[in-house]
Amino acid sequence: MPKPKKRNGRGGQYGAVQPFSDEDASIETLSHCSSFSDSTSVAEEAGGDAERVAEEEFHCKLKVYIDCTVDKSAKTRQGALDGLKTAMATKILYEFILERRMTITDSIERCLKKGKGEEQRAAASLACLLCIQLGSGIESEEVFKTLKPIFKAILSDGTASVQARQACATSLGLCTLVAEDDILDVYATMECFESLFTRSYMREDGSRPSLSPATTQLHTNALLSWALMLTICDSSHITAIIHKHLAKLPRLLESEDVNMRIAAGETIALLFELARDVDLDLDGEDWEELCAKLSALATDCNKHRTKNDKRKQRSVFRDVLKAVEGGDFQTETIRFGTERMAIDSWLRKRTYDTFREFVGSGMNYHLQANEFIRDVFGLGPPVLIDSATLKAMKTSRLERHLYNAAAFKARTKARNKFRDKRVDVGEF
Repeated sequence: MPKPKKRNGRGGQYGAVQPFSDEDASIETLSHCSSFSDSTSVAEEAGGDAERVAEEEFHCKLKVYIDCTVDKSAKTRQGALDGLKTAMATKILYEFILERRMTITDSIERCLKKGKGEEQRAAASLACLLCIQLGSGIESEEVFKTLKPIFKAILSDGTASVQARQACATSLGLCTLVAEDDILDVYATMECFESLFTRSYMREDGSRPSLSPATTQLHTNALLSWALMLTICDSSHITAIIHKHLAKLPRLLESEDVNMRIAAGETIALLFELARDVDLDLDGEDWEELCAKLSALATDCNKHRTKNDKRKQRSVFRDVLKAVEGGDFQTETIRFGTERMAIDSWLRKRTYDTFREFVGSGMNYHLQANEFIRDVFGLGPPVLIDSATLKAMKTSRLERHLYNAAAFKARTKARNKFRDKRVDVGEF
């Protein structure tokens, strides 16, 4: 069940992000920022705190982005949205955003309603990052209540840009996870996703639906968001979902699109894992045909598929097959700062992959400093380590250089044996 909502304050660190082109921004707004920078240089000369000055300069850039989200130029608006996305993905900005959340929400709403394609995609992604920054509280609920009807309207509108619908499918899923306060609304959103990805099911007569690659990607995004919703469903609803969909999902394994096949395989593995968690007995079912499909995909050698697709597919379906047959999962360890986190289940993997899709390279930073994300993964409050301790824990530059040199030398020696043309092939 979704967790009770609460207000929680968060601090953060600040740093510079790359602004979009000055040519795209309004002259008046940028001149304001320029004059602000001049004042900060005076403050530095007067002995002001450098860290405070850098923070103020960064806030000035964010204000420029916010102002430019209502610019007449679509290019400027999109650049502003992307600038805000970069900032929110790489820094904790809770206090700054809290004061301006409704202004940012209004900008996102306007861009979703009046923008086109790429601008709508950027606005939908920014909505997710805004909710991630605000966390699971009343503030993010207010944001989501404004944007949810727009997401659903775009998602169900067959005449809307496919690119916008793809972004809304992904964003609606994550925003629901973060900010939805009613489990019945979660189930209603899941039905919205089901109405999309089930259109990719292979028909009973064995024929495939004729879909464009862009539409297939839309259905893939809907399936992944639906799978994310499974991670917060109660046991009774999970049981109903398994009875309704587990026997049908394997039809998606016949898709021509590698991303759809992988999404279907991982969702099937997640359902088997959840079935075991709720003590639902699946042993009496006949899963031989499913296991045969998974095994074929894990060893796929079709010539009409690219090497990269086959490599990615084989790796995933080896793990999916193990999950279906024996409930096994290949644990992965995520390292961030001085901490470690184990991705030891399909449920945890689906959640981690979704957050990583939005924050990208900033995932490790958010795992360290974002209280909401740490709460999702059960990491507890952020661990504070002073700079002296952190420095002592790091190996010196010389030590790293010597280690790398020794490893390189040993690797070269080992390879030279096989590079020497005089070596008799019969020795191997």
